[in-house]
Formats: sequence, C-alpha cells, structure tokens
Amino acid sequence: MNIDFSKVTEWQQYLRLNPTLPDASDAIEMRNFARTYINSFQWCESIKGDYVGLLFPGIVSVFLFNINPARPGVDDWMWVVVGDVPSAYIACEDAKNPAAALDAYIGAMEEWVAAARAGDDVKGLIPVNVPPSIESADRLHRRLEFLDSKILSMFQDDLND
Repeated sequence: MNIDFSKVTEWQQYLRLNPTLPDASDAIEMRNFARTYINSFQWCESIKGDYVGLLFPGIVSVFLFNINPARPGVDDWMWVVVGDVPSAYIACEDAKNPAAALDAYIGAMEEWVAAARAGDDVKGLIPVNVPPSIESADRLHRRLEFLDSKILSMFQDDLND
C-alpha cells in the first residue's frame, strides 16, 4: 500500500490547526457520519485512527481510516467519502491520496449512473441507496459533475502523481 500521508491530517491535529473552522459543527458531523459508516461493516472491528483528506463541510469529505479488520484479507486502511452524495469506501490500493480517492469514487458512481440510465442491473457496482432510476441517476450525475469541476479540479497535481 502506498498512501501519501503528506496529503492527510490526523483528525485531532486538524482541529488544533483549524480552531476557527467556520463550519466546525458540519465538519464534526461529517467525520462522525464517516466513522459510523465504516463501523457499520462487519469486516471493521474498530477504528484505530482517522485522518482528514479533503473537507468541504456540507458538500463532500474524504477521510482516511486505519481500522482493526474483523477478519483476514481486509485492508487496515480505507478511504471514506461522505457528504451530499451517497457514502462509500474506496480501497487504498486504488488511491494513494484523497484526490485520487475522490476521483475513484466519482468514476465508480458514474458507472452506477450509466447502468441506472440504461436500465441495467446495478448489483456488483458501488452501492447507492436509491432506486436505479433515470431520475436518481440524473440527480447523482449533477452532484458528481459539481464534485469533478469545482472540487476535484483544485487537486489536479495530486491526480498526476
């Protein structure tokens, strides 16, 4: 695994470094939601540590979690994307930094959008907790376009590493 730890900040350190964070309650809520999300999986026994990768309160956040796996074969590092989009985890082997994790997330969600629009089966794709309808796909696609053009575009250098 090749995580670029220079692109993340340990959660408590993040709070210390940003004492006047304007949306602190939103940031804390997103972090707590991400913790609850990753803890909801049977393969996650507990969380050893959490890191902020990208944090846009109320829009999207990418967190890195160091977990105690509940069974063999589960990675002990996992990215989690939460916000005004469906929550998902991204394996670190697919993304070495938060921008790459968000890019992988957008790509996986776009696969779901394409399948939902075509009326194809979405089983086996990234889980999305809405019916796979054209309307749901269009709503998600608009959010993904926003993430790609307004947020991910700020981190192009991280995608080229």
